[in-house]
Amino acid sequence: MASLPGAAAPGASRALARPRRRRPALLGLAGILPALVLIVGLILYPVGYAIWLSFFDKHSFFPQERWIGLGNYVRLVGDPEFWDSLWKGTVYAAGTTALQLVFGVAAALVLHRTFRGRTAVRALVLFPYMIPTIVAVIVWRWLLNETFGLVDHLLVAWRIVRQPIAWLSVDHIMTSLIVMSVWQFAPFVTLSVLARLQTIPLELYEAARVDGASAWARFRHITLPQIRAVIFVVILLRGIWMFTKFDTVWLWGEGAGAGAEIRTLPIYAYMRTFTYYQAGFGAALSVVMFVLLMMATGLYFRLFWRDEERT
Repeated sequence: MASLPGAAAPGASRALARPRRRRPALLGLAGILPALVLIVGLILYPVGYAIWLSFFDKHSFFPQERWIGLGNYVRLVGDPEFWDSLWKGTVYAAGTTALQLVFGVAAALVLHRTFRGRTAVRALVLFPYMIPTIVAVIVWRWLLNETFGLVDHLLVAWRIVRQPIAWLSVDHIMTSLIVMSVWQFAPFVTLSVLARLQTIPLELYEAARVDGASAWARFRHITLPQIRAVIFVVILLRGIWMFTKFDTVWLWGEGAGAGAEIRTLPIYAYMRTFTYYQAGFGAALSVVMFVLLMMATGLYFRLFWRDEERT
């Protein structure tokens, strides 16, 4: 049967429909292309290059390289400085994360209540997180100076201690670093938890008060379950960020005479790469640090979801 004049053949209609269906797909691909370029350029390529570089004995600046396979990793296992920096980095990350969580949640609970001047207090609490790291380090090194520092002056004046404490000495530099880091980064926890607290329905607390629940019971059975997911994310992010923290630790230990006592894994990797010019060994340290963080993150997710299924 002959087709009507002017009517398109079925094959031609399907051929015209294909480009029309491809246009949304091409537009979607064009939309995500900048993000893909950034991911490849800023994440996948550096990680891949670090892994490749870790199999070489390479100078950091001169074009001298020699394939040694797993030689850097074998050397790393027997390196006491690596294990020492790993331990100090774990202590620093665990200590700062735990204290940030305690003080951050406590501050969020206080700032969630209604009182006069709450807006000004919120601004003051969030201020440390907004100032540059170099400024925070300079201010705290001045405050903790054993000769003219304000902290030692107040401790002696209030008779809490008999003589000034050398906060930047070998015995106390890790403690002072943790204190300064908690002061600077705890506002992140406060801001995250406070945002979640403001979305909890007030009817839950009113019903609990009618039932005679105490403040601790309201926190345990209402507040804590509601902010549980936020705390999970906060612990994960703060743990990763503090374990890989470089600028604060480097500036705090530089010129203090006790920098080796706070030589965490990122600092050690940097020194191996740019002080001893061992780019391959420094890359191996970075790869090990990346693998350790991935393993810790996977274990953390596994334990969290298992606990969630129980509850």
